[in-house]
Amino acid sequence: MPQVIFLPHAEICPDGAVIMTEPGISVLDAALTHGIELEHACEKSCACTTCHIIVREGLHSLETASEIEEDLLDKAWGLEPESRLGCQAIVTDRDLVIEIPKYTLNMVSEHH
Repeated sequence: MPQVIFLPHAEICPDGAVIMTEPGISVLDAALTHGIELEHACEKSCACTTCHIIVREGLHSLETASEIEEDLLDKAWGLEPESRLGCQAIVTDRDLVIEIPKYTLNMVSEHH
């Protein structure tokens, strides 16, 4: 069973986290299942950038991003070559190390 390691994030995951998950689940769903509250304003439909993550290790184990995902990522804050949308990055049998960006662009955030 692969591990998804979340690096510390001041607000969402202050101590970081190491979770075990089944292959075939998105990084976003794995995070939410384990109490890591990544934003996801479009309800996981690949229509925004609020679940933007940076894959620090294991990027090559993921399927290549679709053209739609790539177009959306161009609008994400803090875009890096290792950026993906958490709703589209599907865990395989390899471990991942994930960084949650400091900021996200969410015009409809319900958390105040």
